[in-house]
Amino acid sequence: MHSSTYFIGLWRSPDFLKLWVGETISLFGSQMTMLAIPLVATLTLNVTPIQMGWLGTLQFIPWLLVGLLAGAWVDRLRRRPIMIIADLGRAILLGFIPFAALMGFLQIEHLYAVGFLVGILNVFFEVAYAAFLPSLVPREQLVEGNSKLQTSASIAEISGPGLAGWLIQVVTAPIAMIVDALSYLVSALFLSWIGVPEPIPDSLDERKPILHEIKDGLQILLKHPILRAFALTSTVSNFFVDVHLALYILYATRELGIQPVILGAMYTVASVGGLVGSLLAGRIVRWFGIGRVLIGMQIIVGISTLIIPLIGRQFVVAVSLIAFAQALWGMAAVIFVVNASSIRQAIVPNDLQGRVMASLRFLTWGISPFGFLLGGALGEMLGLQPALIIAGIGVLSSFVWLLFSPLRSMQKPQLSDTLSEDSTLPSR
Repeated sequence: MHSSTYFIGLWRSPDFLKLWVGETISLFGSQMTMLAIPLVATLTLNVTPIQMGWLGTLQFIPWLLVGLLAGAWVDRLRRRPIMIIADLGRAILLGFIPFAALMGFLQIEHLYAVGFLVGILNVFFEVAYAAFLPSLVPREQLVEGNSKLQTSASIAEISGPGLAGWLIQVVTAPIAMIVDALSYLVSALFLSWIGVPEPIPDSLDERKPILHEIKDGLQILLKHPILRAFALTSTVSNFFVDVHLALYILYATRELGIQPVILGAMYTVASVGGLVGSLLAGRIVRWFGIGRVLIGMQIIVGISTLIIPLIGRQFVVAVSLIAFAQALWGMAAVIFVVNASSIRQAIVPNDLQGRVMASLRFLTWGISPFGFLLGGALGEMLGLQPALIIAGIGVLSSFVWLLFSPLRSMQKPQLSDTLSEDSTLPSR
């Protein structure tokens, strides 16, 4: 077979490949920070559970403060320049942490400030990024595009944590964060090379007042039955996942005695599940139907979260089962995200993508600060393991919103239906 036959679909889209490569490198660097920031707090600054809760809170509270506003602005402006500016800003801010560590004045307050400011830039980047893809690829290729982007995330997660754990062990967590700062610079460079013209936003003079546009995004999200089910499921799930995340690193390092290099290796093994999920995301829907897949994957995420605090404290068994649970979690989460994102991107018109995405993130990630705070409080009051059990039960409960929605009986993703044909679309 001629080799060119393998390069079909989005493999033949240079602009999509630039986005894909840039994001893969950026995600690879982000694996450093995923481990490095909590390990800086835990091992270098010796923080308490409450301080860990606040650290997570400040990284996500920007979704409550500027999330809806970001969605309206993203729909008024071109998305690619917003992403580039956010990448450059994140590179500068994350570069401050190793600088402060080398100069000998790093404090928990610095982590708080960097986490908060990077969180604001994350809001604008994530909203622009999710709204940018439908203008880069045709609607019928959204599942393929999201699958490829999730594949890159999984590959970064497979290779990144192992290297992160080794680097953190050798050069300390703050210095390892230099890699993440550099990865954002590379991402900005690849984004600047994309040549596809974005649709020209409406003139600001022709648009509604910004508060009306924010209301439109929330109205669409909460009135459309499928989008509403996604929003409620993700809001409940993310809340309890963040209760879990507030305490997981403390539990793994202090109660199970897991060293950074082993923790990184566990993430690497676990991330294989995410890669498997990205490769199966489209195929498994053809086998079982979109409704059953989305409900089933959310149940698996909940069970996987619950397994982690129930495995006991025998070191070898704990490490093996946590890696297995996280692999199962990663596979299910990626399959869910690929298909849910593709449905949402396909049914929302391009000029509403930013607002609907921001409204979704406002609810699903805006709840995160309260999850981190509750996690820290439960960890202090009940202990780490009981708090993690409560978190797992909460995540498992979130599938109920999908079960009582039209998704339950949906067999195929209806990517041809758009909200412009739906009565829930606000008049413009």
